[in-house]
Amino acid sequence: QVELVESGGGLVQTGGSLRLSCAAAARTFSRTIMAWFRQAPGKEREFVAFIVWNTGYTRHADPVKGRFTISRDYTKNTVYLQMNSLKFEDTAVYYCAANVRLRFSEMAHEYEYWGQGTQVTVSS
Repeated sequence: QVELVESGGGLVQTGGSLRLSCAAAARTFSRTIMAWFRQAPGKEREFVAFIVWNTGYTRHADPVKGRFTISRDYTKNTVYLQMNSLKFEDTAVYYCAANVRLRFSEMAHEYEYWGQGTQVTVSS
């Protein structure tokens, strides 16, 4: 069982920055991959980035490479998504997710646990 709570969303102008946080509670993180997904109105949920908890290996989706960075803090059991150079098309609800089967996946159905989501709105 993994519990996830996101925070840090808000309204920002084009070109601005935001940092999302995902506080995780679990008995163990030994086989855990943490990810961020996003979903804009009328669109499917989209992969943004994932990080392997134990090794720190990361993967980012092409639309956010060079602008977004996923990271984690062991001491706080928290995963971050630093978002820079935000664009209007980054507007979405951002979800933190976890899979505990060490699946290196960009597919939402591979993730068993989800946070409640946090809204990011980028004004043009």
